[in-house]
Amino acid sequence: MPLRNEFMATERTLTIIKPDGVAAGLTGAILAKLEQAQLTIRGIRRLRLSTAQAEAFYAVHRERKFFGDLVRFMTEGPVVPVVLEGENAIARLREIMGATDPSKAAEGTIRKLYASNIERNVIHGSDAPETARQEIAFFFAEADLV
Repeated sequence: MPLRNEFMATERTLTIIKPDGVAAGLTGAILAKLEQAQLTIRGIRRLRLSTAQAEAFYAVHRERKFFGDLVRFMTEGPVVPVVLEGENAIARLREIMGATDPSKAAEGTIRKLYASNIERNVIHGSDAPETARQEIAFFFAEADLV
């Protein structure tokens, strides 16, 4: 059995393919990119968020001036929440996603390839272990994750 690096940890994270990514037919391409990065899909759904759901999910941003626009955007069409698992999944996902502003994202990242601007950036990803746990629970029961 190979030795594991003590700094490597198998973890779960949540990503959401946002309405602009779904509408552009990018769900398959994005999922393929995530799987190629050795992230395993443990749960996946397609749904349309209600205003109340989007407000609850993004409640941390409630006081920011972009909150209303974010809620409108996230409710304009279907989204695809996905639970991913892998070694250092949170950091790996965030690296593959690229910077929030696609003009600043590294070449080959999802946002560099597919996003149109900082607000319509095709993908969301949890930013920390506690956030990942909360966000996963928002969309999935533990029994849904296989």
